[in-house]
Amino acid sequence: MKDQFYQYIQDLQDRITSKLEEIDGKATFQEDLWKRPEGGGGRTRVIENGNIFEKGGVNISAVHGELPEPLRKQFGVKAGDFFACGLSLVLHPKNPMIPTVHANWRYFEMYDGEGNIVTQWFGGGQDLTPYYLFDEDAIHFHTVCKNACDKHHADFYPKFKKTCDEYFWNAHRNEARGVGGLFFDYLKETDEFSMQDRYDFVTEVGNSFLESYVPIVQRRRELTYEQAHKDWQEVRRGRYVEFNLVHDRGTLFGLKTNGRIESILMSLPPTVQWKYDHHPEKGSKEEKLIAVLKTPKDWIS
Repeated sequence: MKDQFYQYIQDLQDRITSKLEEIDGKATFQEDLWKRPEGGGGRTRVIENGNIFEKGGVNISAVHGELPEPLRKQFGVKAGDFFACGLSLVLHPKNPMIPTVHANWRYFEMYDGEGNIVTQWFGGGQDLTPYYLFDEDAIHFHTVCKNACDKHHADFYPKFKKTCDEYFWNAHRNEARGVGGLFFDYLKETDEFSMQDRYDFVTEVGNSFLESYVPIVQRRRELTYEQAHKDWQEVRRGRYVEFNLVHDRGTLFGLKTNGRIESILMSLPPTVQWKYDHHPEKGSKEEKLIAVLKTPKDWIS
């Protein structure tokens, strides 16, 4: 399974970066191959200063070795080895009318002292973070997510959509990071689902990513904007940074397990503003966004 999924994310990285370069028309991804001293490594690809994408990354990694102490505590074991691989992407567009997007699909195995698999699971998801809210964009994104889920189980979309709304929640701000999407974790083998079933579902979602995001980029890329729109984008990017550094489990896991810092912090936007006690004008488009972020919405019922 680990070989099967690692091959998949290598191929998916190629597909996604090729399409994004085609859309941008100017910038290309810079590739950085790296190795982890404790075992494994990755292939980081970053795009910057493009026509469309101000900054973005589409990264894959496959790491293995002795379980770091935080994981030993989490799993309640004294020793063990692990393997983890995944693809993680974040795209920060230049135009504030185009939303930021994040996605991640990953696989984990843990072994006993003799190399036998003790536990294994898949996780991942994708979510949309707009700065100016276009309902049809959120509806499109969620529709693609639901269609991918419905091919595997009718309960998946409502369950994983709710999990996404709960996970990408800036508790210290009492607001969502964006308009959600899907989030799932610890998808293990059960009486109902084999690990191959889990693989088929996660790869279905991964394969749907470009369909969920590219049409939104194409719809918004020519919209004009002013400095005030850019300022608002950078204020909202500040909330994105806050979530990633305060709440995001993947970021915190990487920082606690000697992860590669450049890859971990690739998700952060290039320019950000923090304005003291900032509030949008009453009745403005900015206030409309905040109202939706305060109460997660069912976009496609």
